[in-house]
Amino acid sequence: MAGRVYWEDLKPGSVRELGTTSVTAEEIKEFAGRYDPQPFHLDEEAGRHSLFGGLCASGWQTCALAMRLTVDNLLRDSSSLGSPGLESLKWLKPVYPGDRLSLRHTITESRALSKRPETGLVRSRWELFNQDGDKVMEMDGYGFFGRREPATQEELAQLQSRRAGG
Repeated sequence: MAGRVYWEDLKPGSVRELGTTSVTAEEIKEFAGRYDPQPFHLDEEAGRHSLFGGLCASGWQTCALAMRLTVDNLLRDSSSLGSPGLESLKWLKPVYPGDRLSLRHTITESRALSKRPETGLVRSRWELFNQDGDKVMEMDGYGFFGRREPATQEELAQLQSRRAGG
């Protein structure tokens, strides 16, 4: 990534491809054993007899894989200040051992914060696709990012005016 990413760089409509990763049967079982010990995440035979038709990753592991790609390919070289949370999370298809996953990150909204002039808020959509181009997960949520320069008094006055309905 070229240089540090600040709030001002995260424009609505901008799209970033945040890399690829894959998961093995061993990794699926290890994660499930610690955090989501449902039979179809722990055992191939149980997975075959489930509605998934085979051993599959926990949705929470899928989220963790997406988070790792986000940190490695965006947040580590940014002014990220954390997140107030997600708006939605959907697991659309199972993730199976050997799947190759690619993450797309799209900025859907961006706004300055009147009470924190040094910080901006962005809303993003994360879409995780398997090697066949099928979307396996979609998340929509928020992130705080530091600004290169704090909001000006004029910008803060405009924000206050909008909040007051003017």
